[in-house]
This record gives sequence, structure tokens and C-alpha cells, in this order.
Amino acid sequence: MIIKPMGLEDAPRIRDIDRSETIGNVYSCANGVLAETKSGHECPNWQEEEYNSMIARFEQELRMGGTAYGAYDGETLVGFGVLANTFRGKDRDQLQVDLMYVTRAYRRQGIGSRIMDALSEAAIAKGAKSLYISSTETESAVKFYASRGSALTAEVDEELFAKEPLDIHMIKRL
Repeated sequence: MIIKPMGLEDAPRIRDIDRSETIGNVYSCANGVLAETKSGHECPNWQEEEYNSMIARFEQELRMGGTAYGAYDGETLVGFGVLANTFRGKDRDQLQVDLMYVTRAYRRQGIGSRIMDALSEAAIAKGAKSLYISSTETESAVKFYASRGSALTAEVDEELFAKEPLDIHMIKRL
């Protein structure tokens, strides 16, 4: 498994990712408190329109100066993460983890952690003190970010919250 930088030319490789998962629980957050709800449903893989949307988002972030890392098993992309380039927070010292996915068959093998490490190093090199994470509300995503040192943020980014109000907004200190 190799973790390496991704460029615009790598965007179509996102189609290698199978984002499907069985979702046991989801979280919601109100007044800084997480509430867990049983979900018990299968989240399907992306359809072509959703792949196109992810690819466009990936390309936009890279064109704006963002950084992406991919995990490759041979020639197959099995995970990727994108660090946005816009500084956020009241002190303008946070960079957002904009996209982060590991394909279903490769989860729970440390790949996501290795991608997060690469994104963290890139953020530090750019002068960030924290990562801002707008996590999907699934138990697997929230617990992954928490296991990597993230916690609920006391200062929700209003722009990101407006885009994804169901997400769990977290900060990871670097």
C-alpha cells in the first residue's frame, strides 16, 4: 500500500472507490452534545452522477490550492483525502479535511489513518494549527475521526454547517 500525493490527472480514479457501508448508528449534535440513533440500513455505492460530483469537488479544491493524498494498492485507488486551502476559524489557523474516503474492502486496515497523517503533515507545512472536519453523521466516520484525536468543535463554521447541517463538526489539533 502506497500513500502518495494526487493531482488533477488522478481525479477520474475516484471511480475506484466503493463508498458503500452498513450503517448501524448515526449521530446528531445539539448544543455540543452527541446523540446516537440506531439506523440499521445499507448505504449504497455512488451512482455516476455522484461520482461526477465528487470528481468536480476534488478538482475544484486542487485548483484552489488544496492538497490530496491517495492510497494505492498497485494501480487501484483504495482511499483518498483532500485538504482544502482556505483558512478557517476566528484565528484563521484551521484547514478543512474536505473529502475522505476508503473503499469498503480496505477499511479498518489503517489506510484512513495514514491518509489523515499525510493531510495533517501538509496542513502543518501550510501553517495550520488544526484540522476542521465536517464528518458524515455515521458512527464509523465519527468514531474514526475521534480515534485520530478529533473532538466536537465549540465554534462551528457557519458556511460549512449551511452546506452540511447534519454533519458532525469536529476539530483536530495539530
